[in-house]
Amino acid sequence: MFAIYKRELKSYLYSFIGFLFIAATLFFLGLYFNVYNVNWGYPYVSYALASVIFLFLISVPILTMRVLAEERRNKTDQLILTAPVSVGSIVIGKFLALMTIFTIPVAVFCIYPFILNLYGDMPLSENVLSILAYFLFGMTAIAIGLFVSSLTESQVISAVISFALIFVGYMMPSICSVFSTTGNLLTAILSCYDLDSPFYALLGGTLDLTAVVYYLSITILMLFLTVQSIQKRRYSVSVKNIKFGAYSSGMIVVAFIVTVLVNVVVREMPVTWTSFDWTGEKMYSLTDQTKEYVKTIDEDVTIYVLCSESSQDTTLEQTLKRYDDLSKYIDVEYVDPNVNPMFASNYTDVSLNSNSLIIESAKRSTVIDYSDIYEVSYTFNQSTYTYDSETTGYDGEGQITSALDYVLADDVPKTYILTGHGEIELGSTFESALTKSNIEFETINLMDVDSVPEDASSLVINGISSDLSEDDEEKLEEYLNNGGKILISIEYGSQETPNIDKLLDYMGLYKVPGVVVEQSTGGYYRSPYYILPSKTSSAYTSGIGSNYYIFAPNCVGIVVPEEDSDTISYNTFLSTSDRAFAKSDAEAASNYDKGENDVDGPFAVGVEAVKTLDDGTATMVVYASGEIFTEAADQIVSGVNMTLFTNTVSSFEEKEVNISIPVKSYAASYISVPQVNMLLFMVFAVILLPLGCLAAGFVIWLRRRKR
Repeated sequence: MFAIYKRELKSYLYSFIGFLFIAATLFFLGLYFNVYNVNWGYPYVSYALASVIFLFLISVPILTMRVLAEERRNKTDQLILTAPVSVGSIVIGKFLALMTIFTIPVAVFCIYPFILNLYGDMPLSENVLSILAYFLFGMTAIAIGLFVSSLTESQVISAVISFALIFVGYMMPSICSVFSTTGNLLTAILSCYDLDSPFYALLGGTLDLTAVVYYLSITILMLFLTVQSIQKRRYSVSVKNIKFGAYSSGMIVVAFIVTVLVNVVVREMPVTWTSFDWTGEKMYSLTDQTKEYVKTIDEDVTIYVLCSESSQDTTLEQTLKRYDDLSKYIDVEYVDPNVNPMFASNYTDVSLNSNSLIIESAKRSTVIDYSDIYEVSYTFNQSTYTYDSETTGYDGEGQITSALDYVLADDVPKTYILTGHGEIELGSTFESALTKSNIEFETINLMDVDSVPEDASSLVINGISSDLSEDDEEKLEEYLNNGGKILISIEYGSQETPNIDKLLDYMGLYKVPGVVVEQSTGGYYRSPYYILPSKTSSAYTSGIGSNYYIFAPNCVGIVVPEEDSDTISYNTFLSTSDRAFAKSDAEAASNYDKGENDVDGPFAVGVEAVKTLDDGTATMVVYASGEIFTEAADQIVSGVNMTLFTNTVSSFEEKEVNISIPVKSYAASYISVPQVNMLLFMVFAVILLPLGCLAAGFVIWLRRRKR
């Protein structure tokens, strides 16, 4: 075998075809890597490799067309066939020689990410998987070309048939969609020869053993068929003789059956056995919180996916498979809207996007629109005067786990959002956060009701700027006396607010006139009015790391008693520094200097007051900034303020476990390559290296020709 390998490898290097293949592959790999990774700064090589995959349609047929066909045409194959070496060794030797030629440019390409890593962070594991996917696809294509070359003595016919077979495998997903979007027996048979889907399964950052096994099994099958094709010419045997190593149609049938069975068995294994998440954010893995929660499920739940199984979003598909494998009570079903267009209308009046989910239990159902599964950010493009969108996060697990908790819960808590006093309206992202936390919400104006509704598990007063009426304040006190829970954030204003002051006094708190000025340089952002409060560990700051800031602009000065009273306990979890003071004449002030009538701090920015009642307790959480729970403030600290908000409202609900899975970030640090280095890399990878290979091949070929 080794002698065949050396002979074949030399023939490729001496005939110029090998160098041509290496040069062409290096050129296209370098070109697309330069475009996507060097110029555009993408840290993932999958972009370049997915764009280069078309090269196999042309390069592999040219590389493999002569490997057996030419020897058959020149009758030199008889020398090999009569040699004291097995046909299997001959085929493997030739295959390894072809793989060596293919591996050379792949090995060179492996160096590129390490070079680019000097200018940023290239995710190693995900890029290794992408290169592995490219290598396995190429290996399988070469095995197909080798088999076709054994069938004919015409190099042209070999190249054309190889192109056709690789092209069909490359286009198989599209071919199947022509026959059926939902899948049927024909598409199931056709998809057995799908070279494209396993490739993209590996590109996503998951080590998918079903894809690896598929490529390996197809490669082995092609090599076996190549052996059988040669054996047919080498031996004349009885049909009944099924001795391995001799040509046998029975063995060919067995080989096909074994290949299919191996892939079927691997595909039927639990996804936790066959799929391993290599992404940095563990995009496809379920968190321990989800795993522990799903183990407690003892009621049937159906997750309907509004699309055909063949057009499923691959990332969402990976997530759903893990839920399905984790619990026997969870069933995932696909509903094609093209076949059943009225299905979603049984659950919602809203038009849903493809790949949206409907989760249903015996108690209730809920809908997750596909647009909520991915987090998207928008930036204004000054050159085109349009908004550019970028997917920054994946929230599949968070949305699904919360939906499961919602449809299985015995009771769903409800919070009321107060209006009528100049309150700041909650933004859509904050409302979505409440929904994800399985908290129903409704706005309420106390003028329209005699009291706070009995089904209110909590009350949110967000950014109140006008004073409460005396009647409204009494209704809120009555609600607290009945064990109510209130979140209130107070907007700074120069006018007096005696009824808000009275509500705070109910909990032993009071606010001083003016807006807080923070003099500690590490305690504010850009302006001393824009407070970055220090925080202590509590249920409200849970999940907010020590390196993250909470942004609280334009705070009022909230003063908390130094000690708890007999009936009220305090927990100040956000506060200013000792150097802060409340500036009473902020509107007229021209600087941030402390005036004669200004009140010294420190002040509470976030405080919990719990009052013991005859029957139970009343809870009020006060935030000194009315803008703290706005989308503008939240964006400055990348969603930390929203975490504070959801923690606060969720803590009011007396649940044993609060389900809250954070969004998994897609945001990757882009690579920034200096312009000069960018140009040097392009010249080297796209021009000099391919031309060098061509020159070396031409010189070797020319010297051989002159001998």
